[in-house]
Amino acid sequence: MSQTPLIGITTYHRNEENFFVLPTYYVDAVRRAGGIPLLIPAGEERLDELLPHLAGLILSGGGDVEPARYSDASHETIYNVSPERDQTELALVSKTLAANKPMLCICRGIQVLNVALGGTLITHLPDVVGETVSHRLPPRNPTPHAVQVMPDSRLARVMGSDSIKTASWHHQAIDQVAAGLKVVAQAPDGVIEAVEMPEHPLLLAVQWHPELTAHEDASQQRLFDEIVRMCRERQ
Repeated sequence: MSQTPLIGITTYHRNEENFFVLPTYYVDAVRRAGGIPLLIPAGEERLDELLPHLAGLILSGGGDVEPARYSDASHETIYNVSPERDQTELALVSKTLAANKPMLCICRGIQVLNVALGGTLITHLPDVVGETVSHRLPPRNPTPHAVQVMPDSRLARVMGSDSIKTASWHHQAIDQVAAGLKVVAQAPDGVIEAVEMPEHPLLLAVQWHPELTAHEDASQQRLFDEIVRMCRERQ
């Protein structure tokens, strides 16, 4: 009998009250999928000791990646930058890929993935793509919008559709796509919404927040079901 997969989930940054926090949606989605969630706080340095115990990893959403890690540009809207969190998650990406373990990257997570592999980010979407599509509502609230997925992609097979409605909550996105990544979904304004990695088929990476609607939208829950399924199969 295979063991129940232990799924690591990165937490948000250390906040002003000196707490590490994470919305319960992530935990609930992993539990519904049959996995056991384990929270990984920003700043954890003993990743080589931790990773052997994890069947898979989820990089959660949250604040912005420090601009200096991918560009010399900044923007007044950049918020909740945490060098401590950046360091932990960038290292986790490299080590998880090297260990060939399943990984789901969500919102900030897809951005961390792209930066870790040498790509860049758009620092503030409205400055580049305009506001024909709202990717978040002011001041910082989620909003739904459509996403078109490549029909022959693994993502479309997992979600069961090539046209989906997502809960969007971001003001940055992938700009220059890192080597090894393939764009498989876009918003109506051209913003990159998902990538895959042909050399690492155990990777799922989306710009939206599937955890927010997974409890009522089976197609979004399938992303969490899939990472747990991959972990069981790998075990």
